[in-house]
Amino acid sequence: MPAPRGPVPVLEKRDLPQEVLNLLDEKPTIHTSEDFPDVSQPEIKAAIDKLRSRSMLQYETSDTEQVVLTSEGKGICDEGSHEYKVWDAVRQSGRLPIKELPSHVGADSAKVGQGNAFKNKWIKKDGDALVLLAKEVEDQARITLQKIQETKTLGDAKLLADLRKRKLVTLSKVITYTVTKGPKYAKEIPEEVTDLTSDMLTSGAWETANFKPYNFNSLGASQNAGALHPLNKVRTEFRNIFFSQGFVEMPTGHFVDSGFWNFDALFVPQQHPARDMQDTFFISDPAKADKPGPDPETEAQMDAMEAGSRKLFATATKKEIKPRDYERYWNNVKEVHQNGAFGSVGYRYPWSEEECLRLVLRTHTTAVSTWVLHRLAEDPRPARYFSIDRVFRNETVDATHLAEFHQIEGVIADFGLTLGGLMKFLEDFFSKMGIEDLRFKPAYNPYTEPSMEVFGYHVGLKKWVEIGNSGMFRPEMLEPMGLPKDLRVYGFGLSLERPTMIKYGVSNIRELLGHKVDLDFIEKNAAVRLEKN
Repeated sequence: MPAPRGPVPVLEKRDLPQEVLNLLDEKPTIHTSEDFPDVSQPEIKAAIDKLRSRSMLQYETSDTEQVVLTSEGKGICDEGSHEYKVWDAVRQSGRLPIKELPSHVGADSAKVGQGNAFKNKWIKKDGDALVLLAKEVEDQARITLQKIQETKTLGDAKLLADLRKRKLVTLSKVITYTVTKGPKYAKEIPEEVTDLTSDMLTSGAWETANFKPYNFNSLGASQNAGALHPLNKVRTEFRNIFFSQGFVEMPTGHFVDSGFWNFDALFVPQQHPARDMQDTFFISDPAKADKPGPDPETEAQMDAMEAGSRKLFATATKKEIKPRDYERYWNNVKEVHQNGAFGSVGYRYPWSEEECLRLVLRTHTTAVSTWVLHRLAEDPRPARYFSIDRVFRNETVDATHLAEFHQIEGVIADFGLTLGGLMKFLEDFFSKMGIEDLRFKPAYNPYTEPSMEVFGYHVGLKKWVEIGNSGMFRPEMLEPMGLPKDLRVYGFGLSLERPTMIKYGVSNIRELLGHKVDLDFIEKNAAVRLEKN
């Protein structure tokens, strides 16, 4: 049946402040719980706050605790207690079989009321039936609950505790406002001006206008000021430490790189598990890169970054720069993999050019370090380089692992380096970050030998967490570039997220990076963190 046509009824909005003013005109004092019982506490408070801000009324607040009946208690008030129902059923039957009691009073009343009726000596058991003991009874439980319903109070603390235990009553906090007239009371709310306009100034209306006063007691709206992410703070700390120790930052703009720079130039065999789909994100379009060659844009960035460092190592005589031969480097990498070279037996497998040129999302920023070290072969010298940027691995995401995360990469090239020096460097490096207790564990990397994993203790997780990997680059990686045999290179890759977790007490890495990051956590984090000396 189609709905009748006609105007849609509009419900009038209740003007509660005006109702308060009208009632104050009739009686000098208002008790909100009595005079406005159907209005919720937040609504009545909003109305009287609006009037108090205009000095039209004043009020005092009082908190009281009321005893309120539960739904079961209200049922007893209306129909009688469980024990009374049992007594009345027995009275009407004269002799009531016990098994028939639930059909007369209900299962709940039969279960609860029978025991209380025995306790009150209203009924007794006669064989398998119930018979009366008292011809007349007073339903005290009903009487008590009816008084509570009227007065909202109960003076007997022991009885109140018993009724609460039986879940017949609960305690409810009631806020009442005692309202009286204020110095600017009026039956109607005067119109107040909130903005001073140019028209008011021109006409002179501002002189007689009733301006709304500022409410200095109200809380201001929270301002969403900018906040630094903890990862960015720790990243800045890492960069400052690197710069203070003479490191030069490497350009890391290539998220996508070829397998040559990411794997083969690092002496990672083509059948290594890290190159499987389970650990690497491969690019499908385009799937293949060109052979390694000049990169003018990255070269210009590196020149700008290294300009200051070169001044520190300036010499009186200009050194001869040996230009890079990318084709020779390509053949050297192929030879050291396939047949062995530079004193190494290699891996001795058929090396695939197609596999070498597959495009991947870089799995580590060591791919950048490889390019920079090959550049260093033009002018071999002591040098320090670092980078901090994102890397990508096809990993299962959990509390300490992400598929996309940050890696801190560093290389130190010099003559006469030893493994002990690397350990000391890492201890000093992390001590500047406030992470004193380190552990080193022997590890295997295709491109470093010896190799070490670095662990820091996470107080929140109560366990040792791997925060980095390190080692000395193998001759099979360095000598194909054209670097001299006596130039040794430290390499270390450190996590950015895990040290941040340790420093900020974060137990789940997904709270630092990704869609689960809590913006409130970032905004409330201190802009400056004071470290203990």
